[in-house]
Amino acid sequence: MGLFEIDTRVLELCVLIAIDKEDTYGYKLTQELSDEFNISESTVYPVLRRLQKSNYLATYNKSINGRSRRYYTLTDDGKKELEKQLESWSKYKNTVDDFILKSKEGRDD
Repeated sequence: MGLFEIDTRVLELCVLIAIDKEDTYGYKLTQELSDEFNISESTVYPVLRRLQKSNYLATYNKSINGRSRRYYTLTDDGKKELEKQLESWSKYKNTVDDFILKSKEGRDD
């Protein structure tokens, strides 16, 4: 787990990135994200539902070893939203980085 708790908007971005990389099902996505962040299934599934309700995700069922799983995939709107959020993230990150650098310039360490 990292130093910071993950914000809901950042989690949405991470979910979109992960699903853009490959279609996946909820449990696998939760495992992948929990390797990096302190989150649980009860955190991920509401995000998946919200993104699906916003038409950023679509679902389909796939049978693996006789067990049906619900897979998530990005819609065209989801791909556009991902690009928009990546651009916003880049601006946000650069602003925070600039603030940190400026605050260090005035310190007597």
